[in-house]
Amino acid sequence: MLAYTTKCRDVARKLLVIVVVLIIPPFDWNTIADKYTRAFNGGSSSTLQLLSMQLTFDIILRSEEQKWPFSHPTSFSTTYHHLQVQALENDKHTEHPVDATELGTFIDSHLSPSVANELIATAQALVGSPRGRGIYATDESPEAIEAVFRAAEEQGQTCSDSEKLQRRKIWRKDAYEVLSSEFVSGVILYPETLLDFNLGQTLTNKGIIVGVRANGELAPLPASPFEFIVQGLDDLLPKLQAARAAGARFSKWRAPITCTSPALELPSKVALDIQAETLAMFASISQQAGLVPVVEPDVEFSADADLARSVEVHEKIIGMIYARCRDHGVLLEGSIIKPSFPQPGLKHPSRESTTAKDIALATATVISRSVPSAVAGGLPSSVALSYLSAVNALVNASSAPSPFARLPPLTFSYGRALQGEAIKHWARGEKDLMKATLEEACKACCKAARGE
Repeated sequence: MLAYTTKCRDVARKLLVIVVVLIIPPFDWNTIADKYTRAFNGGSSSTLQLLSMQLTFDIILRSEEQKWPFSHPTSFSTTYHHLQVQALENDKHTEHPVDATELGTFIDSHLSPSVANELIATAQALVGSPRGRGIYATDESPEAIEAVFRAAEEQGQTCSDSEKLQRRKIWRKDAYEVLSSEFVSGVILYPETLLDFNLGQTLTNKGIIVGVRANGELAPLPASPFEFIVQGLDDLLPKLQAARAAGARFSKWRAPITCTSPALELPSKVALDIQAETLAMFASISQQAGLVPVVEPDVEFSADADLARSVEVHEKIIGMIYARCRDHGVLLEGSIIKPSFPQPGLKHPSRESTTAKDIALATATVISRSVPSAVAGGLPSSVALSYLSAVNALVNASSAPSPFARLPPLTFSYGRALQGEAIKHWARGEKDLMKATLEEACKACCKAARGE
């Protein structure tokens, strides 16, 4: 152990000498030093080689920004990604000096400690400290965005396909430039935005973690045409590997679940089995690609279920998901859940009389009963900020031995709640209003995530 520590210090010292003596550009050295000091506190020799390459890569990128005469980073990025994959592969066959207080001894054998540590750190950064930061979901399809643009623009206005493509790119870029890492920890991108528009770096430069939508389209379940299966598992791994190479560090998969009164017998057992297995397989594949999985069992509320029935269905599907996750060797500490808020269906008479406190109690009950404490955190999904604020206020007011005092961090992962009004202003050319509206929405979500 002493020899290993000495080797780490020697490598770090050599890197520091190279940086200070040969480079000396005006970079944010505190940020770089903090990043690599934390990384050097463990890891194999191949991991240390990887860190050396990554430090060089960071220097080249910053030099490009400062117009320093280093080689262009694009070709280096491709080489670095290949070397990164090779170094992580080497780690699988390397002995690691694992601290007894860490999880290294207990992770599944298909994940190396270095990958596991990165997954855990990313998950915690998305939902943890500082409390209140959350995720901006911008993973709606191009068709969905165009529908919003059409509703906001003047009647009779038409655009060609290329103009629509450019419009989507400019909207995304303008919205991302408004964001602050003070309120937003991560952003979920549609693959077009990440891979075709190359806007991931815009977020990374702000200290915001890049994510990608992983799920494909929906298809009716043959045995139950009112329920759906989610496509996209067959070629998921190479897609997520490409997303990681483009800068993504987490991914999300949404699985819709129909919820009715017991009389209508939905969701069916076969639908629950399929969605639980699909979400667990996604989580495993996502971690294999080096991305934190955000599993989203989206229990819809358009039918006639009451609140108790919604709680029952939420508990059942979430419990099934984590049972399957254990079967697939998913690292729970490196994963996040995005459950919907349990609530009465739109067709149930109690819908109007159900309060935010009722829904908060139902949500906290579901999470405490069905989400393992090892999971990094939750992202309750709803456009109602009052629900998020109420459930976090309930957690704030709880103390041991209440199970609510032990809930994982609960923050936001919103799309419409953040950009609903902003995108309309932008489509009308009101960019200052767009900026102000989006900034205020981010602050409001941040307060709700703190229970304020």
